[in-house]
Amino acid sequence: MLALKRLVTILVMVFLLLALLVLLLPSVKSSFAGMAGSPESLYFGLLVAAVVLLGLQLITENLDSTLLRRDVAAREGKINELKARLYDHQLEQRPDRPLGAPRTGTTTLPEGYVATASAPIIPPTDAANQPLA
Repeated sequence: MLALKRLVTILVMVFLLLALLVLLLPSVKSSFAGMAGSPESLYFGLLVAAVVLLGLQLITENLDSTLLRRDVAAREGKINELKARLYDHQLEQRPDRPLGAPRTGTTTLPEGYVATASAPIIPPTDAANQPLA
């Protein structure tokens, strides 16, 4: 694919060089017009060549881009698979720990935080509404 892409790029560069020579130098223009028969047929030939080369370059660029995206997606899938294997292997190697909430450290309140008034604490009572000792 890379060789085809380079070949198309070289063809486009050669075409651009010839087109600039024809457009900018009157002597080249007259000699090319003499080979083509008339200036109109020369410009029509340049137009057809430009359209063909532009289409060819667009096709090769899109193919290359598609192939690169597929390659990147396949590599990312392989990387994710290897990460999953590593994670599973690490889980197997760890000693059994009790499952619980992870400790996150001390919680600090931001400056300017105002605590709302909490409900009063009511001590427990029995059925006769006497406080328990």
